[in-house]
Amino acid sequence: MKQLTRIWLPLFLVCCTANGLAQPLADSMLGFIAANKSRASVYLVQNDTVVARLNENKLMPLASTVKIIVAIEFAKQAGNNIIDESSMVALADLDKYYIPHTDGDAHPQWLQYEKSKNHIVRDSIRLIDVARGMIIFSSNANTEYLMDLLGLDNVKNNVQLFSLRQHTAIFPLVSALFLYQNPKKMREDKILKEIRKMPEEQYCKIIAMIHNQLKYDSSFKARFRVEELSMNMQKVWSDRLTASTTKEYVQLCKVLNNRKYLDDNAYGILSEVLESAMENPANRQWLRHFGTKGGSTAWVLTKALYVTTKKNMQIEMAYFFNNLTEQENERLQGWMNAFELGVLTNHLFRQKMKTVLGN
Repeated sequence: MKQLTRIWLPLFLVCCTANGLAQPLADSMLGFIAANKSRASVYLVQNDTVVARLNENKLMPLASTVKIIVAIEFAKQAGNNIIDESSMVALADLDKYYIPHTDGDAHPQWLQYEKSKNHIVRDSIRLIDVARGMIIFSSNANTEYLMDLLGLDNVKNNVQLFSLRQHTAIFPLVSALFLYQNPKKMREDKILKEIRKMPEEQYCKIIAMIHNQLKYDSSFKARFRVEELSMNMQKVWSDRLTASTTKEYVQLCKVLNNRKYLDDNAYGILSEVLESAMENPANRQWLRHFGTKGGSTAWVLTKALYVTTKKNMQIEMAYFFNNLTEQENERLQGWMNAFELGVLTNHLFRQKMKTVLGN
């Protein structure tokens, strides 16, 4: 059985010196968007002015980009001393939520990284590193653990706090996969028909029940059979992921870029979690802030980012794709860093986007 398609996206770093070399790839991304407008959404704002837009109000699955909302709640609670970001978390507590072959090896790669940094002490790791692993490596197990620790209702409340009007329900990603098991060997099309027509409230309620079993029953996750997740099953799971719009996520990024709503303590924590790209010395030469999160499934590719340069130029952008082929998805991921470089460093490229996509 081929490993379940990942829903994480590695963090790309931006360096202004690469712009000339990256331009052809940036043009490739823009060309794909222009040729596939029905499957794409883009919203780009520079210094409070909309530069380019395409289907910016279209609801599309977020995949792991939704983890920005979890990171915000983490920063709020850590900043207000509700949780201690330096406390230690047992790896066994994270492992409760890890289902092998369902995350593109994001969680094992995160663990390997932390071991290489000697961050794991007596089989435990700092809570702040768990949150960073959720964003940088996109560990779904870490995300589900944090949803429990922070309180899922508290996480969901950020949708209202940031006035995100087009946003479907947030729910645990790993637990949702259990809905796509077939213990009674029913016809697959019958299962999928039932799931497709299931109201959102019922869908989320069942996932919450599954999540509790994962949390409290150590034997429960052994019931998961990845071989039952056909591509048809994965597609419906992907289609039912939490959805929003590029316009809403640019609005969210704009708040974060301008340091609104949250206090300085919270933004200090959020910077450590969401702005790890600033750890690159090349980025610190020309940027004050650079926060970003992306996500993908076999059919979905999403990204949201915000930047403030040392010349006080602010850019917020979100771009989403859905119903991609596997080959298209791979090509687009290869073009993303160059595309973002073009947007952030090249005025002419931003104007080209405005011409091609409209404003």
